Amino acid sequence: MPRRRRCCGCLPLLRASSEVWSLSSQAMADLTIRNITATPLELKLMERFEAQPAVGGGRKNITSRVTGIFNSTSALAAKIEAQGDARDRREVSIPIAPFETRVTDLRTADPGREVVRLTFEADGHRYQVDVPSASHRSTVMDNLDGGPNEYTVVYVLTGSCLSIFSSAHLASWMRELRDEYPLSALSIPGTHNSPTCHVALPSVRCQAVGVREQLENGVRFFDIRVNVNPDSSELALVHAAFPISLTGSKYFKNMLDVIYAFLDANPSETLIMSVKREGTGRGTDQRLSMILKEKFYEDGKRWYTEPRIPNLGEVRGKIVLLRRHLNDESLDKEWGGRGWGLDGSVWPDNCADGRVGSGIARVQDFYEIDQSTNIQKKIELARSHLERAAEPVCPLPPAGTEAPPPQPFFINFLSASNFFRANCWPEKIAAKANPAIIEYLCLRHGEPGKGPVGLDVGDAGTGIVVTDWVGQEGDWDLIRCIVGWNAKLQVKQ
Repeated sequence: MPRRRRCCGCLPLLRASSEVWSLSSQAMADLTIRNITATPLELKLMERFEAQPAVGGGRKNITSRVTGIFNSTSALAAKIEAQGDARDRREVSIPIAPFETRVTDLRTADPGREVVRLTFEADGHRYQVDVPSASHRSTVMDNLDGGPNEYTVVYVLTGSCLSIFSSAHLASWMRELRDEYPLSALSIPGTHNSPTCHVALPSVRCQAVGVREQLENGVRFFDIRVNVNPDSSELALVHAAFPISLTGSKYFKNMLDVIYAFLDANPSETLIMSVKREGTGRGTDQRLSMILKEKFYEDGKRWYTEPRIPNLGEVRGKIVLLRRHLNDESLDKEWGGRGWGLDGSVWPDNCADGRVGSGIARVQDFYEIDQSTNIQKKIELARSHLERAAEPVCPLPPAGTEAPPPQPFFINFLSASNFFRANCWPEKIAAKANPAIIEYLCLRHGEPGKGPVGLDVGDAGTGIVVTDWVGQEGDWDLIRCIVGWNAKLQVKQ
């Protein structure tokens, strides 16, 4: 069986041998605040409460797992909430500029025993959050006086760090960005083997939820594999040699109907779709290219197929084709002889920083995981590619002047697998991968000198981050963190 990428690989966030902090040392740590938004914030009030076990879901607007995944003991992971009156109350004035990291002199909460309530001010309005919150999920700050902003916070226990993101409306997050930005300048969440949410072999299934729910929650890159037959234009969805569902074949056309409906409802958005031929069918790449052209292209109404990286304004409401297959020679004449679709037909294999043959992308796609301990290597490679993606700067030229050529895409697969080892199947590795990348995005991404090799920080984009098993039990934190980094582009607007 050919080797295929199947799942997210990552390291445990706290390793018992070196990273687990004692309760006493953690209790002495000072709170760090990262403002990963385009608006200045000021911490105005700190209140300290005794903690008690949380009843039910705790405070409002919980979006996904966060605090607990950074802990290695059940004691630290217990859900707690504030009880009684504040036993310590301090009025403070701690400004945090956009994209500033501020180490305060405020002792963070004693894990399991305390809750610290923080009140921030932005544009004359106040917002409040408990640290840690009553659930192990990211939290939207309480809006105390009807202010216009909304902020999502992620508290990372290991770094005593509260990271604050602008709360994106995930179904339409692209509407906040200018048309002039090339897609490669954006921070884009993606999914690996995107439609594989159905009942299937555990080594085949890579996703917790379907494509519509992924789109509604901000995913804007789909990785699609299809089976091609020489005598049929039907394209069944597959993962390597296997169908994606044990209850009957699922088809490309039906998936497109779902995507089209989403784009009709959210015309500010676009979707990059990587299409690759897999499965047992005997059809060729060339056959696949003609099926796509003749059956689905629709004269450009739904698809963007010019072989260059577009600006966002050119492709709102459309699917951008990234073809990981060869074209029929007749399609080489399209677009003035430049070809058809973004060309990913020469794709680097099992790589740390491979170049796509056409030059449109740099790819981290190391997927050979022989045992669960190899996940550490995968994590470091994913972090390094995030650092590379953060280095470029995308200038916005003055009106009427020509923009410079766009940077290539940075495509970063968190997926890896070993078909023969159950502890290296997609869901198992994603349970370690996704929290580790959340931690990196909250603590180190975009922070000068904090990346694996210390590259300069430009626009602090993440590139395209391709994930497994997002959305499980409502956990969209990884997607929120990726989308949140687009705020750096909004500062330039």
